[in-house]
Amino acid sequence: MAENGATQYGVSPPISTDPPKPQDLALGESLMEELKAQNNFESPDETKKRGDVLARLQKLLHQLVQIVGKQKKLPNEILKESGGKIFTYGSYRLGVYGPGSDIDTLMVAPRHVTREDFFEHMPTLLRQATTPDELTELTPVPGITVPIIKLELCGVSIDLIFSALDRASVPKNLELTDNNLLRGLTEVDLRCVNGTRVTDRILQLVPQTRVFRVALRAVKLWAQRRAIYGNVVGFPGGVAYAMMVARICQLYPRAAAPMIVQKFFFVISNWQWPRAITLQTREKGPLAEKEWDPTLNRWDKMHLMPVITPAYPCMNSTMSIMPSTKAVLLTELKRGHDIMEEIYGGKKQWKDLFVKQKFFSEAYQHYICVITAGKTKEAQQAWSGLVQSRLRRLIQGIEQSDADSVELVQPFNKGIDRVHECKTDEDRENTLAGSLDCQIGQTKTTEQSADVKVEAAAQGDASALELPAADQNAEQNADGIQTIWTTTYYLGIKLVEGAKNLDISWPIQDFRRLCTEWDNFDTNVHSIQIKHVRDYSLPDDVFADGEARPTKKKKKVKSKTAQPGEAVDKKRSVANAGLDENQDPAKRLQSGFVNGRSSNGTSAG
Repeated sequence: MAENGATQYGVSPPISTDPPKPQDLALGESLMEELKAQNNFESPDETKKRGDVLARLQKLLHQLVQIVGKQKKLPNEILKESGGKIFTYGSYRLGVYGPGSDIDTLMVAPRHVTREDFFEHMPTLLRQATTPDELTELTPVPGITVPIIKLELCGVSIDLIFSALDRASVPKNLELTDNNLLRGLTEVDLRCVNGTRVTDRILQLVPQTRVFRVALRAVKLWAQRRAIYGNVVGFPGGVAYAMMVARICQLYPRAAAPMIVQKFFFVISNWQWPRAITLQTREKGPLAEKEWDPTLNRWDKMHLMPVITPAYPCMNSTMSIMPSTKAVLLTELKRGHDIMEEIYGGKKQWKDLFVKQKFFSEAYQHYICVITAGKTKEAQQAWSGLVQSRLRRLIQGIEQSDADSVELVQPFNKGIDRVHECKTDEDRENTLAGSLDCQIGQTKTTEQSADVKVEAAAQGDASALELPAADQNAEQNADGIQTIWTTTYYLGIKLVEGAKNLDISWPIQDFRRLCTEWDNFDTNVHSIQIKHVRDYSLPDDVFADGEARPTKKKKKVKSKTAQPGEAVDKKRSVANAGLDENQDPAKRLQSGFVNGRSSNGTSAG
């Protein structure tokens, strides 16, 4: 097959069918050593635990099918054959999971079990079949695009979704590859089953599964370390990176993993975008489902770096990429290619490829800080997730505004979570403005987009959030100390050379309005402030241990007489370009968050 060059994988012939050279094999060994050193693999015991958890879920699914069937008075002969099957998708199904990774899990049942049955019975079945020590999290969120139950069982995090096929039974040997199984499915069911279908199709379309997995582990680690990972902020996600690596495997079907990684950087950085990356010719499906098609849909035609899923109906996995994030990604791909050349030249090692991007210490001089706050942990999780899900609108607003001094905007792909205890109104105001004087505990970075409450917030499922009532004293202790939870999102701003002024007031105002129009927004519970910060003024906790923080450069004093009309223009500097730059509580209106009454202050939008 691929080994003799006789088989074509994908939509075009291979570029090379050369077998690995001794150097490739040696670099493959050192790559595996580095991935292990980077804690990219979990122990056999942890992997076995995952298998045990999935086996328990399979039993619970069988119970669910039987219980619902008996309630609906199905004959015993039908119930005996009704079955039900667990599928996985995502990183676990691809075989590239690591310590602490979630297992994306799909329960598939026959037609007599509905999604309502699933959400009514499965939480109860889970509680009955486990002890409190085993089941440490259980959060059903039924009202979002892909309804989900988030749970943690025996230390394993599970994202559990459900679909019912239009058939009387789901036997153990059933696979989801047959497009005819999609007949009769709702749009929600189709979204649920396609995760597994896409993952399986990717694995079927690569010549060497092991090579693909090692190369993908390397690429994912690189993307995470360089902060260019995550759909929610405009970068490729795990499935998109998997498809890009799979395409390289098709073009070099006999190559070892190091060569695949090298060619990944070369091919993707030189790809003729917006030409789409596809793994196979488009399949004809049995349904009239909408698919990605730039020849028919003008919105599809506007996508910048399309990477198309192989399973019917095909979709673009990278539709969130924007001009700024595309520019950042291409720069990082070029850096990766240069390092790979030096690795093959014996001048650098694999660890050099995986060095973290110095986003805060070297990448930019100007940052936009979006500071979200909540008076309870649960309210803040939902609120900060809502804001994060809309950050792309802020970036797009800046890109499309008249701020021609902006070259690009890069979002940091994780939120910075902090907890504060405030004694006075002044403490609270300063905390809402970004002060860390009242911070307690350790700063954490979180990928909010993975949280189900975040997704629910983004999609407006208020009923699933269990938000607290707007009680301004809800988190005050007997001494009057109020706990405030904050999450800050950072955007790096690169200005064009020589730029001194920046006016982004309109996109800032529009973004604030977009966030505070959320149905669950309450000035007594939530706060948002948007500020400009120079690199030398960033808080200490965003820098890694040993990372040198920037220092303020001394300016040369120049004597110059202002010309008529000049003063007004120059006052619109970077520091006050429509942002909440005033940190003095005495000079800023108090928000309803602090004193219990709504105002038009900046912290309330």
